[in-house]
Amino acid sequence: MPNLDSARTRLSELKEEHRALDEAIERLSEGPFVDQIRLTRLKKRKLILKDSIARMESQLIPDLNA
Repeated sequence: MPNLDSARTRLSELKEEHRALDEAIERLSEGPFVDQIRLTRLKKRKLILKDSIARMESQLIPDLNA
């Protein structure tokens, strides 16, 4: 199924971006001067990605009632 494969590929890309944001947030937080605006934006983007990942994973789970 090409559509299923593309959904899995997109899910993998979202998870990778989520991991990268997590690392960026950690690095930014370690510095002596923290850019709170940038940190807040990165955290917000990370939460949006987390929601998107959860939604996609839910869609990829086969419907057991079918």
